[in-house]
Amino acid sequence: AGTVKLIFQPAEERVPGGASIMIKDGVLKNPGVNSIIGQHVQPYLDCGKIGIRSGMYMASADEIYLTVKGKGGHAAHPATFIDPVTASAQILVALQQLVSRSDPRIPSVLSFGKITANGATNIIPDEVEIIGTFRTMDEPWRAEAHTRITRTVESVAAAFGCTVDLEIRKGYPFLVNDEKLTARTTD
Repeated sequence: AGTVKLIFQPAEERVPGGASIMIKDGVLKNPGVNSIIGQHVQPYLDCGKIGIRSGMYMASADEIYLTVKGKGGHAAHPATFIDPVTASAQILVALQQLVSRSDPRIPSVLSFGKITANGATNIIPDEVEIIGTFRTMDEPWRAEAHTRITRTVESVAAAFGCTVDLEIRKGYPFLVNDEKLTARTTD
């Protein structure tokens, strides 16, 4: 018994995400909301089935934007440029150690899905843009990882004579599904 209110959140995986904006705009008022059940795609479930679980379930999602800056030039004259492409490759390799060489009991993912250099076969660009995501289920580790990402990116870039602009946009915290609501939903 009661009122059901359907809320369709845009940009759920983007920072700041649609939920925070919708809440600020009053989506949880008139009528008020007592409980929320979120729905998200899960490609591993068969079509027509749903999955539900109480407790920690979905990781926090932070966005990482970095621009590695060097000095472009012609590939035939390596002494005249500072190569942000090579520095970027080393940054990515170094960052992969951040999760794989940390506490394996803390679920974490650090992935980069876009690298843009905009050079040519024989032209080294001035800068390389890299974007990715960091996700975890542990808030203290999340804060520490942000510090370690920053330190790694800056030190590797400097080792190659480059500078870097880094922005880590902190997204929503990890999701904890309410045990009582989950139990009521599965009855």
